[in-house]
Amino acid sequence: MEDKRCALVTGGNRGIGVKICRQLASNGVDVILTSRNESRGVEATEKLNISGLRNVIFHQLDINDPSSIALSVKFVETRFGKLDILINNAGELGVIFIDDKEFKARGGFVQLVDENAHLLTNIVKEPYQLGEKCLKTNYYATKTVTESFIPLLQLSKSARIVNVTSVFGDLYVMVSQ
Repeated sequence: MEDKRCALVTGGNRGIGVKICRQLASNGVDVILTSRNESRGVEATEKLNISGLRNVIFHQLDINDPSSIALSVKFVETRFGKLDILINNAGELGVIFIDDKEFKARGGFVQLVDENAHLLTNIVKEPYQLGEKCLKTNYYATKTVTESFIPLLQLSKSARIVNVTSVFGDLYVMVSQ
């Protein structure tokens, strides 16, 4: 009998995260959709279940909270005994859009970076506190999650760790204050 694979997706309640959950579940992988917001996570999981993907379950996880990480590790260990795939998708943007309509009208980051980077100063602001939160979440918290799940990943015959990023992670995009 084939060993069933298990994946945990951080930030799985929307955007790329929910699409990753859908793709994995469609390929027969048992998926643990995680989100720090319980109601959004439950809602995303229910939508996937209603669409026929019954192999998606929800578990609340705030990657910035060490006790939440520990509870998630214990949950996976108790329920599945191992982890085959860890998808680090949760993250913080670290900026405030002052003029979202202007941002979208100009084609988003890719268009602005390629052609009109100087316009970002009027559309996006980067307060120190948000930058700090971004670094704590996107680097330190993700690192802690990964380190915490390594023992369960080592129990898999073919473990994988996938770190999801976007154009928002490019430092050259950010203008200094």
